Amino acid sequence: MAAGDGEPEPAVQQRPQLQSKNVCVVGGGMAGLAAARELRREGHAVTVMEQSGDVGGQWLYDPAPTRGLVPSASSAYASLRLRTPREAMGFSDFQLLPRDGAGRDPRRFPGHREVHCYLRDFCAAFGLMDAVRLNTRVVRVAPTSTATRQWAVRSVRRLGGPEDGARAEEEEEEAVFDAVVVATGQYSHPVLPSGIEGAGEWRRRQLHSHLYRTPEPFRGEAVVVVGCGDSGTDIALDLRRVARVVHLAAGSEASTPAVSRMVANHGDVLRLHPRARRLHADGRVSFDDGSSVVADTVIYCTGYGYSFPFLDTGGAVAVGDGGCVVGPLFEHVFPPSLAPSLSFVGVPRKVLVPWFVEAQARWVAQACRGNTPTTTSTALT
Repeated sequence: MAAGDGEPEPAVQQRPQLQSKNVCVVGGGMAGLAAARELRREGHAVTVMEQSGDVGGQWLYDPAPTRGLVPSASSAYASLRLRTPREAMGFSDFQLLPRDGAGRDPRRFPGHREVHCYLRDFCAAFGLMDAVRLNTRVVRVAPTSTATRQWAVRSVRRLGGPEDGARAEEEEEEAVFDAVVVATGQYSHPVLPSGIEGAGEWRRRQLHSHLYRTPEPFRGEAVVVVGCGDSGTDIALDLRRVARVVHLAAGSEASTPAVSRMVANHGDVLRLHPRARRLHADGRVSFDDGSSVVADTVIYCTGYGYSFPFLDTGGAVAVGDGGCVVGPLFEHVFPPSLAPSLSFVGVPRKVLVPWFVEAQARWVAQACRGNTPTTTSTALT
């Protein structure tokens, strides 16, 4: 009712004031860079902490993953190529288009170097590099208090010195941020199978695919590849060029039909077996069907788990099921009791990564400003 009609005017509901935050993004891969771009678009101050010497995450190829004080976070092998066409591997407003230049890869399914170049181009196009602290490893993230909802982030920065010899000089720093975005990726924490007997006593070479780079070290060998997922089939095909024989131990019956077709095309070198059961002291590897082969090397292509050793939430976020589950997370992004000051970008698997992390990052950036209702405790529980 209008004023003067005897009734007071209803109170106008005030919208909450939008606020810009000081945000730390842990990880400078595809998810972390997407988060940095979206946070800046919403007016936040952003600091990206990346432990490697360049941005790119898994797409930053490291030819010597065991060199240095900190093991490589990248699992990329030399022959790694996209399994998804480049048309689906770019951000919505910055496509992964073929470009001219030394080292560029115009193929529709390019190799890892092309994706790394693309991510560097993305940084340059949106002016993100000034927000990135390279060679900076986050060692602890913990709330300063429950009242402020701020986070103390402790990091160690490598200042220089040889990475494969004397200890490099390091500098430790702690800073307080209004919010933290965890974007450390999915392929840095190898998972080894627990059901293979004798693995701890086997004296021949064993490694996880995380450490595999090229086939040359396995020239003339008999190699058992445990697991027939993406990396297992890639590495088996890579090895067939130099190995004497490659035995693939299928992790499940579901993987067998597709792998059987691959083996049929390369039957002179590749052999398909059921699940590996035991490693014997004499070098044999036995399988579920009772058969066995003598091997020089076993490569475990058995996947990766989530790991956030730096994150201290007092149990509000936990990794379970052998590293395969992170939770509780509302829509795979926000821990209900800590939102929106803590968020995760890039946790779900089997998604079109660039589009998915871009959408998640946009939501996080808006939530940090307070202009989305999904950050209320009611919506998140």
